[in-house]
Amino acid sequence: MTCREVQERLSAWLDGELAPPEGELIAAHLMGCAGCRREVAQLRALDAALAELVAPVPPHLAEKVVARLQGQPGQGRRRPWWQSLAMAASLVLGMVLGGSVARDFYPLAPENGVAEVATLQDFHDFPQGSLGTILASYQPEEGNGT
Repeated sequence: MTCREVQERLSAWLDGELAPPEGELIAAHLMGCAGCRREVAQLRALDAALAELVAPVPPHLAEKVVARLQGQPGQGRRRPWWQSLAMAASLVLGMVLGGSVARDFYPLAPENGVAEVATLQDFHDFPQGSLGTILASYQPEEGNGT
């Protein structure tokens, strides 16, 4: 095996994830290659340093998890009624404001109040070669059902 192939597999070899024949090839390579042995030493030092790190665990986490697992389905913490109402009100407000903003950008009704249907001619010029240009220049053929 080449040094590059060995170094690509060193982490898996250290974790015992390789099949025995491949692991034996790597061990044999390490016997004769000082550079790859240095790489193994660095990886082992990194593993040891990472193993010493302490991850903080929230207090009473285990008890909370067990209590939640033992509870019956559907008995989780329910949201207060006013939070659901606030979310619904926010949704309605967003739809109303979004509709009024969109109406200001794309007016469909003239000043006299008679509604019109928006067509491609109501929009600004399209860049050359864009889909809008193609659609604006499309003329349906006679007899194709249109």
